[in-house]
Formats: sequence, C-alpha cells, structure tokens
Amino acid sequence: MQIRKSKDELLLYGLTYVVLILVMIVVLYPLYFILIASVSDANKVNLGKVIFWVKDFNLDGYLTILKNDAIWSGYRNTIFYTVVGTLINLLITLPAAFALSRKDLTGRNTITLLITFTMFFSGGLIPLYFVVRELSILDTVWALLLPNAVSVWNLIIARTFFQSTLPDELSEAAAIDGCSNFRFFISIALPLSKAIIAVLTLFYAVYHWNAYFHALIFIRNDDLFPLQLVLRDILITAQFMQEMIEDSARAGNALQLAESMKYGVVVVATLPILVLYPFLQRYFMQGVMIGAIKG
Repeated sequence: MQIRKSKDELLLYGLTYVVLILVMIVVLYPLYFILIASVSDANKVNLGKVIFWVKDFNLDGYLTILKNDAIWSGYRNTIFYTVVGTLINLLITLPAAFALSRKDLTGRNTITLLITFTMFFSGGLIPLYFVVRELSILDTVWALLLPNAVSVWNLIIARTFFQSTLPDELSEAAAIDGCSNFRFFISIALPLSKAIIAVLTLFYAVYHWNAYFHALIFIRNDDLFPLQLVLRDILITAQFMQEMIEDSARAGNALQLAESMKYGVVVVATLPILVLYPFLQRYFMQGVMIGAIKG
C-alpha cells in the first residue's frame, strides 16, 4: 500500500532536497570551474568572465605540461608509490587490526593504547629524518613507503570493523572444526571484509597519490620525484620565468601560460583518483554504513 504523506512531510522532503542540491553545487562547482578554467583564455579567467562556460577554448597549458618528460616520470613514480605503498599498508594494517580485535590476545588493550598514543605525541620531523638516515633508505623509494607503512587511524577503523562484524560464535565454530587463527583470517575474515578493504584502499591510495612532503624532505634524486613534487617544480619554474621576462608582450604570454598551467596541474593531479573512485564507491559506502549502524 502506498502511504500518503502529509503536507508537513512533503515540505520537509522538499527542503531536504533543496539543501542537498545546494550542498552538491557548492562541492562540485570548484571542480567544474577548475576544469573549464584550464581550457579557457587566462585573461578572461582573471577578469572573471569564465563562470559557467569555456571562453576561447585552448589546450596550451596541457600541452606545455605534457611535453615535460618529468611529468611522465612523476606519473610512473607516483603510480609505483601508490600501488606498492597501498599494498604494504594493507598487508600490515589488516592483520594487525584483526589481531587487536581478538579477545584472546593478551594485553590487546595495552597495545592499542600504546599505538593510539602515537597519534597525539610523536618525535617530530627531525627524529624521523635521523631514523630514515640510520636505516640507509634516505633518497630511496623506501623512504616514502616504510615510514608511512601504517596509519593509526585506519588501524583503529579496521579493528572496530572486525570487532563489530565478525561475531565470536563464528570464530568459535571455526576453532571447533580445527581452523587456526591464520586460516580463519585468510579464509573467513578477509572475504567478509571487502567493504573495509575497499575503504582502506581508497584512503591509503589517495594519501600516497597526494603525498609530497616526505619526498621533499627525503628525496634528492629527480628520477624518484612523485608527481606532486614534479608539478610543484613546474609551477615554480613557470613563475620564475615569468618574473625574469622583461618584454611586456612576452610577459603577458607567459602570464597566460602560467595561469593555464596552474589549473591544468590540478586536473592532471586529481583525474586518476576521480576515475578510480566510482569503482570503489559501492564498497566505500557499504563500509561507512556498517560502521554507522554497528558503531
């Protein structure tokens, strides 16, 4: 039977949809503006004439960015850091979270407290630099992968998921059948945890893709620079060249090119993550809802 809604309920639904649409516009418009500004005339962008539509379509900024060989090297390095780094994160986070969720682990609360303590108090950048140097991984790919092998926040999320999703009766039944903890984790826990695996994969992948600070501190070899650091150097170089040009006409052209590159860099850096997200959205939303319902 179809239930008729009262006028107050219809009004509430209408206001809810209006608010959601406004929030969607506020969130999506900056992304849309960056996209149209990257292929529009830079002068019209600066004059505020580019609001909803492209003005004087051109790809000069993209062509300049993609002609730089360092871009492709940065893409290759960032894809490597993202894929390998995310695998390392998952290989450490998931077993650790599962172990901390087990009630038969002696001292698990103390271990969790000590791990959580590092979220609020850490040695800082200088001790971290000394650790990386003493491990002889300075200026290597491992300097970007090992110090960030585990996120405490993601570890706590995964532990809470295992605690709220895997009932004790399931592990007890498996133990009666002779299933070890390792076999239970591989054969039962992981297949039932696709949602949290997708969430952690997205969180870690986005972090590795956008990371640049540790590369700025630990990496000196240009061939190991991630994409974000390469794009930063391109923008700094374009701005420097613009300031060095004395001729007004050439300076104007350089200004337009630099403005187009500025928006193009944002698109180039974020496009792969935006393409990846729809494939993980279903699992991502499922993981969020599970935590909300059972948390």
